[in-house]
Amino acid sequence: MFKFSIVCACVSILALGASSPTQAQALCGKRVDFIKALNDKYQESGKALGISGQVNLIEIFASKAGTWTILVTTPEGKTCIIAAGNSWEDLPPNKNLTSL
Repeated sequence: MFKFSIVCACVSILALGASSPTQAQALCGKRVDFIKALNDKYQESGKALGISGQVNLIEIFASKAGTWTILVTTPEGKTCIIAAGNSWEDLPPNKNLTSL
């Protein structure tokens, strides 16, 4: 859980601090619209969530086909896609990640 928090913190810093205003506008919108689109277009559903920096909600969505998306939502309600890709795999709960 601690490692997940560190990852979420780094991701939110990158998403909210490193984007130019033009890029941020192109990838941001209403959370409810993103969730509907991810489900309708990619059949992605929520897999994990966490709070980053005690303020930002980080959510991971993935599909059985392997597509995935990471969203960050600020306390003001701004939601942005900060990463997306394919080849998502759920790990068993006891998987030792240090052996990768």
